[in-house]
Amino acid sequence: MRKINKTDAEWRAELAPEQFEVLRCHGTERAGSSPLNVEKRNGIFYCAGCGHPLFSSETKYESGSGWPSFYAALDQGVVTTQDRSYAMVRTEVTCANCGGHLGHVFPDGPRPTGERYCMNGLALKFEPKEEA
Repeated sequence: MRKINKTDAEWRAELAPEQFEVLRCHGTERAGSSPLNVEKRNGIFYCAGCGHPLFSSETKYESGSGWPSFYAALDQGVVTTQDRSYAMVRTEVTCANCGGHLGHVFPDGPRPTGERYCMNGLALKFEPKEEA
């Protein structure tokens, strides 16, 4: 269940316009436009809206889709719901903490899960793991 509830005005004050469009209006960034698509360092991907941990770099892979892709989410990181927009049925992925739209999950990913979490880079913030 969502833990953060803010008004659109509060979200607009905190997010860049393109982030607001993705996270709060269910938008999609252009394929291949996110620098996170080629991010290879170890670390954690957080919600760009609220900072909630979503994905580990250990589950990131190159899907060829043009968006950052993962085969698994962190425990309690995301929530999935059925999305019937655009005359199709998909599974939407949102942040479990703020409800921000992240992308969609598809059943065509690699082992071990067979899932492809296809995420908008604008909805994510990456923090590399500090090397010891």
